[in-house]
Amino acid sequence: MITEKFPSRLLENAVNEFAKLPGIGRKTALRLVLHLLKQEKSEVELFGHSLIQLRNEIKHCQICHNISDVDTCNICSNPNRHPEEVCVVENIKDVMAIENTQQFSGLYHVLGGIISPMDGIGPSDLEINSLIERVKSGTVKEVVLALSTTMEGDTTNFFIYKKLKELDVKISTLARGVSIGDELEYADEITLGRSIKNRLDFESTLSQ
Repeated sequence: MITEKFPSRLLENAVNEFAKLPGIGRKTALRLVLHLLKQEKSEVELFGHSLIQLRNEIKHCQICHNISDVDTCNICSNPNRHPEEVCVVENIKDVMAIENTQQFSGLYHVLGGIISPMDGIGPSDLEINSLIERVKSGTVKEVVLALSTTMEGDTTNFFIYKKLKELDVKISTLARGVSIGDELEYADEITLGRSIKNRLDFESTLSQ
């Protein structure tokens, strides 16, 4: 393996940091760093400041746990949304994917992951208890389970179903327009939109 010889320690340090990003190899990291060096100093400072500000000031919505600039996100605080419908998703990328379909007008609940024993992630590591409390409050009439159609996603769906089935709430899931094994963020908007609009009663899927 050939090790790059950098003419500058500062350049090497920057490349090493960029290379830590997912999907970024060292060649791509070097290209990005060299691109930044060609920019005006003020633009690079703005770039760096935006990342520092993001890390220091970002919040999680106290209701749905979505990423937000304030304590209650703009979806939960929107009076035009339907609080009786709550869509359960794995992460912020899934919220964005569903919002892009413009087919769901309820609220969300971001779990922060899915149950994955292989990765050491159990139910207590996720925002499942806060979901149960939201349902117990009496406002929620339907919970839409919109997790990825992977083994881990299905396991998480079933765990939540068992926790909620005795409560007075409808539990539904995406229609299987999203292929088995797919992650929501990679589904096209039309397919995902139809899967939400034509969602199924979750219990009816258990015998399939």
